[in-house]
Amino acid sequence: MYMAKIRLDSSITTIVPDFKIGMIHYTKIIVSESPQMIKGRTQLYQENLYLELQESPVTERPGISEWRKTWKALGADPNRYRLSAESLLRRIAKQNYLQPFHSAVDLNNFFSLQYEIPVGIYDADLIQGDIEIALGDENTGYEGLNGRYNSLKGIAYSKDNEGPFGSPFVDSKRTAVTEQTTNAIQLFYLRPSLSEEESMKLLGAAGNMFSQIHGGDYTIDLLSTTQSKIEL
Repeated sequence: MYMAKIRLDSSITTIVPDFKIGMIHYTKIIVSESPQMIKGRTQLYQENLYLELQESPVTERPGISEWRKTWKALGADPNRYRLSAESLLRRIAKQNYLQPFHSAVDLNNFFSLQYEIPVGIYDADLIQGDIEIALGDENTGYEGLNGRYNSLKGIAYSKDNEGPFGSPFVDSKRTAVTEQTTNAIQLFYLRPSLSEEESMKLLGAAGNMFSQIHGGDYTIDLLSTTQSKIEL
């Protein structure tokens, strides 16, 4: 079983004191094609979002607006490097709906749309050693799921002993969840304005829904200035 320490580096919290990372650790899960219920619910949700987005721009949605400000505060240009949740919503605004991939990614995207925040999910067995959430510099980057090298300068990112593997911009190929994944770690880049109590409630609801589909067990944790280190 994956055992590690996870730490939120002060390079982020000195700039954004209310910065929070939610973490859910799943064990003994079964990833497969999404059940029809999830496919149907996601499609309907996207169609409703499309109608809403004709009335108000993506950048005016509360979660996206707050995260764009956070993005800028940390040093990245939100117009050049869009957070993943904004990219998903922009696709939906053009009726370029997300297509089913597999149950873990589909549900991960659903959470991102629902909460208007970046959410990443990673195969815990492909993570090497301890995890740190830090702020990228000009030397930080990796080959992403978008098929190209991505610079993470001024962007919060997660790294293990082998280097960077995730961010609220785009995730790396190295730790991607597949249908062979049985243990996973999900990181929620929570809205800084969310209280710790609200954050834990959100994580509990997401973990419960994910485990209903995938089985297994899960634990939730919150990284913030109050608790910058946790141990799995």
